[in-house]
Amino acid sequence: MKIRNSILVLLILFSFQSFSQKKELQKETNKPNILIIFPDQLRRYSAGFWSEEPYRQYVIGKPDPVVTPTIDRLAKNGVVVTKGISNYPLCSPYRGMMLSGLYPEQNGIWNNCKKGRDESLKDEVEIITDLFFKAGYNTSYFGKCHWLKNDPLFDEKGNYVGTEQAPGGHYVNAYDTYIPTGVKRHHIEYFYQALKDEHFNPHIYSSDPATIEGKKDGELHLPKIYSPKNESAKIVDYLKNNRNQRDTSKPFCMVWAMNPPHNPWDDANTDMDMLHDYYDKDKFPELDSTLVVRENADLNVAKYARNYFANVTSSDAYMGVVIDELEKMGALENTIVIFSSDHGEMLGSHGHEGKNVIEMEAMAIPFVVHWPKGLKAGINDIMIGAPDVLPTAMGLAGLENDIPTEVQGTNLSDVLKNPKTSKIEKPQALLLMLGNSRGILTDRYTLCIQENKRPWDKKETKKLAATFIYDNLEDPYQLNRIS
Repeated sequence: MKIRNSILVLLILFSFQSFSQKKELQKETNKPNILIIFPDQLRRYSAGFWSEEPYRQYVIGKPDPVVTPTIDRLAKNGVVVTKGISNYPLCSPYRGMMLSGLYPEQNGIWNNCKKGRDESLKDEVEIITDLFFKAGYNTSYFGKCHWLKNDPLFDEKGNYVGTEQAPGGHYVNAYDTYIPTGVKRHHIEYFYQALKDEHFNPHIYSSDPATIEGKKDGELHLPKIYSPKNESAKIVDYLKNNRNQRDTSKPFCMVWAMNPPHNPWDDANTDMDMLHDYYDKDKFPELDSTLVVRENADLNVAKYARNYFANVTSSDAYMGVVIDELEKMGALENTIVIFSSDHGEMLGSHGHEGKNVIEMEAMAIPFVVHWPKGLKAGINDIMIGAPDVLPTAMGLAGLENDIPTEVQGTNLSDVLKNPKTSKIEKPQALLLMLGNSRGILTDRYTLCIQENKRPWDKKETKKLAATFIYDNLEDPYQLNRIS
């Protein structure tokens, strides 16, 4: 009898333990996945949905004539934040802020990372992959990094050797560099890096030898494939998990940083199929006239709009490949997709190509959050900046208590979840910065103060180069300074 009772007790305990483990596993897998997608240099209004109501009424100026069915799908089924802003409209500084929730002085990146410069993300700064890894997530990163000091630590074939001594002493890219394993990789478990600005000849480093023809982490791979197409295929392979690339009992946190539509925009770096299908002069003869919506647009720069828009549409199509796979897996419903960009693109305004100016077309970025299980679709007319992305993503995932106290961005998750009842104070202004400029952006005005000294200059000066204000509602393309 005692033996029988003992067996019964053991069975009950075992059953309870199994039930508890099952509930814990269920709890773990019910955590939302995180997917942050930010193509490089994408203008806020370079998306088709802005030309339609109810979105058109929120456009300041004129939307771009571009085809983006995937972005439109995310927007119409998600939350469109109308005032996404790149506080520092330049690749590396934005990445430092977005990944860490800290401004440049704290994260270490004041300028674009480039050979001969010291800018680099500080090793001790925790970024989004560190924090989600600690929270029990699989972490992965695909695409462009551009956050590390560029040193000549490669052999002449582009393989990482970790020393400037022979066979080292070579750079692999003037602006970008490989992120080595260890602390500088910030708990990114699955890593697939594409160095910048060669769209059909991406320079790849990967933690998965199967994706780079058996090469090791740090050995250069040149697949000769359009980079968004290549990355989308690798992401789908990772999601399918056919080679046990991740632990499927855990949610995933993935960052995908596509390089296009960043220049160059010559035909060799453009998806010409998309250009011919949508933006050829015989298909879209009025593009040249509809493009010029600013009185001071430089047509020598603006003529590349067809190529730029073609790469926007192409990047959108390969985003669609990943979104479709998530839906096929049944994972899209509980995946928080944050779609944005690191900065905009002037595309001829004020004679500029690129960014790195305190003008709206450089600072204005798209910001869409798609999470069917947790967010009601709609439009949220709030301002959100680069440092806000990390705390907001953590807040949406239920990790608000794990946000580091030193984070300077604002957790706006409650404003996204409960736009009418949230007690979180909506931002009234955002801090702006460039090398020699500081500014404040409100719902209406841009204030900019330009110094003669940049943060990395050693020479001291207290002289101001310029101070000006723009009224962005009355003057959406900043043609007239009002002070």
